[in-house]
Amino acid sequence: MSKQVEFFFDFGSPYSYLAYKELPRIAARTGATIVWRPMLLGGVFKATGNHSPAEIPAKSKWSNGDIARWARRYDAPFRYNPFFPVNTLALMRGAIGYQRKGEAEFHRYVDIIFSAMWENGKDLNDPNEIGKVLVAAGFDPREALAMLDDPEVKAELKRVTEEAVARGIFGAPSFIVDGELFWGNDRLTFVEEQLAT
Repeated sequence: MSKQVEFFFDFGSPYSYLAYKELPRIAARTGATIVWRPMLLGGVFKATGNHSPAEIPAKSKWSNGDIARWARRYDAPFRYNPFFPVNTLALMRGAIGYQRKGEAEFHRYVDIIFSAMWENGKDLNDPNEIGKVLVAAGFDPREALAMLDDPEVKAELKRVTEEAVARGIFGAPSFIVDGELFWGNDRLTFVEEQLAT
């Protein structure tokens, strides 16, 4: 039986985007299965007292160069989003909603949102811009809008976020393999080692 890696992510995290690009390759090399866990990073920060690197000027400046290095290493297209930071509540509810609809729809949604955020620099604080991104990808924006107000979607996002905190997660991306927590895109080497054992 193949091992699993739980991938806790938020679209607003550029390092989650980088992990999104690299983790499937690791899963392919190790024969592992990815369990996708969309969470609300803002909720995790609030519960743990953690802060976004964007709030710390020196760290924010350093991160820009670091992200570019990782993007080159992964051969991943990357453009710093000029509208960052973005309130991702609607985007993460969308992820939960499409995950409930099925794997194909979920992966298509995740791909277009990560691309809009970290490849194309779209203003995903703007609901109209989100709608345009969805329409261009062939999604029905009315269906997406209905998901945002679905009580079950809201409850599921809250549940996953609370579960993440309860399991020791304090930032994104985070990975859990064999009950062990790994935090940060730069820990993917250790994730791969754990999956290969």
